[in-house]
Amino acid sequence: MADPESQASSTAKATRPTHADVARLARVSTATVSYVLNNSAGRRISSSTREAVYRAAEQLGYRPNAAARNLARGKSGVVLYVVPRVAVGDMPMQAGSLMTTELSRRGLLQVQIFETEDDQHVIDAIEHLDPIAVTSLFPLTRGAQRAVSAAQVAHVEIGTLPALGEPHLSVGALRVEHLISRGHRKIAFAYTGFAKWRALGDFWLTGVTRAAQTHNLPAISVATVTMNNAAEAVARWHADGVTAVCAQSDEVAYLILYGIREAGLTCPDDLAVMGVDAHPMGAISSPPLTTVEFNPIAVADAAIAAVLTALGYPAPSEPQPADIARLIVRASA
Repeated sequence: MADPESQASSTAKATRPTHADVARLARVSTATVSYVLNNSAGRRISSSTREAVYRAAEQLGYRPNAAARNLARGKSGVVLYVVPRVAVGDMPMQAGSLMTTELSRRGLLQVQIFETEDDQHVIDAIEHLDPIAVTSLFPLTRGAQRAVSAAQVAHVEIGTLPALGEPHLSVGALRVEHLISRGHRKIAFAYTGFAKWRALGDFWLTGVTRAAQTHNLPAISVATVTMNNAAEAVARWHADGVTAVCAQSDEVAYLILYGIREAGLTCPDDLAVMGVDAHPMGAISSPPLTTVEFNPIAVADAAIAAVLTALGYPAPSEPQPADIARLIVRASA
């Protein structure tokens, strides 16, 4: 007697839509379906025919065999996603997961590789994985950029996509306007002590400075904060009349909270503190940290549309500029 589960599996396989099913519904040849869905170069196919094929495939739930399609095209089908070494919370991983799922529906395999101080392994991945595209949240190192150019593949720098607006300016405005609403006017900015993350600090500082200028606030007081100088930096700011600090990241904000305690001061009465990244520990810091959380869905949507467009795949409509960040207000500011 046949196994019911095997029968169900066989039935599911038998009813899986094929090229022929898509061709019948779209009223075109199977060759045309193959050309359209494989995005074959050198074929003149009208936009109306392409749309009919895509519509039929979607209606039938047709999913191509990714391995077979990429083999036929002589391509790996790999999209390399470079996860930044700089601290920006969980957003890169969350957005990357959404991108992986959506790209897989187009027969593309996204491979994540993590940046380190040495970019050689990123270069090796570009050279040996034979990606058809490389994506990154922030600019790649010079070495990685050269590897992308040598490979002659598309590079999508997600952080500069028009659909995401200008995150450093929108986040700076969020933070400064919140502090102004709480009565603060003299604001400081705290850098991390890690040189490799300095560039991201410059990015966020630009936004805070621009927002302060827009509201005619005094010049932003800037300092690098470490475990060793946190109390000293905090005491100096307090003595200079600074009442609130925007930290480069939540991790730096925790150092400032430590410095406030070591200096015999209190937060937010003597010095308010704001982070950025929405690190989970912020909810239980003392006091709980006010921070900025990024929207991974907006980031992923913009990235997916850009990657598919760069590769010549049918892409969803380009997302409209969206708020990619929101304020999480807690007791520290």
